[in-house]
Amino acid sequence: MDRPFEILFILYDRFDQLDFAGPYEVFFRIPNVNIRLATPDGGDIVTEPGLVYKGTEKLADIDRCDLLCVPGGMDQTSLATPEMIGHIQRLAADASYVTSVCNGSLVLARAGLLEGKRSACHWAFRHQLSDFGAIPDDARVVRDGRFFSGGGVTSGIDFALTVAAEIFGETTAQMQQLLIEYAPEPPFNAGRPETASREVLVAFDAMFGDALRQTGAYVPEV
Repeated sequence: MDRPFEILFILYDRFDQLDFAGPYEVFFRIPNVNIRLATPDGGDIVTEPGLVYKGTEKLADIDRCDLLCVPGGMDQTSLATPEMIGHIQRLAADASYVTSVCNGSLVLARAGLLEGKRSACHWAFRHQLSDFGAIPDDARVVRDGRFFSGGGVTSGIDFALTVAAEIFGETTAQMQQLLIEYAPEPPFNAGRPETASREVLVAFDAMFGDALRQTGAYVPEV
């Protein structure tokens, strides 16, 4: 391909930093790749932890992309307007790959892009996919045709390596994995409700339970 492969991340206020940063880290060093960051209004955007990304493009000004990716976040209302849904549908129509990380898949689902498609999502929000006709899948990375999705937050790296292997070849993907020393050995087995101890679940509920329940998210029983 003579022209660069265009990757578009659609960001929004309070998106999750790591949902985006993991895939960006994998993609940005691959030769002949151009990454663009777009938001509903353009300009500066603030992540959920409070980090500021400056100078994003306005989503309406983007005419095309080869790969569209939506990271997750706690407040997706700015992408839920008819205008923004229209732009997402427009860009997805011609994109070779339509992708998401964490509950970014809910943005795609609300846009009607995942009807009848299997999709990953963060475990707390996965059940909401079925409200929009998508098929929830608890795998860490899910592919259904041109649709790729990663599960919760840290799966963004797994997702990006899977996508990189599909588009640029396994050797390229593995070189990126080697460069970022992605060889995870987590010190605890508490990454999902079914493996976390009751003590962790109780503490989790006390700190995060009320806020999650207000969004309709699933909170493990303790």
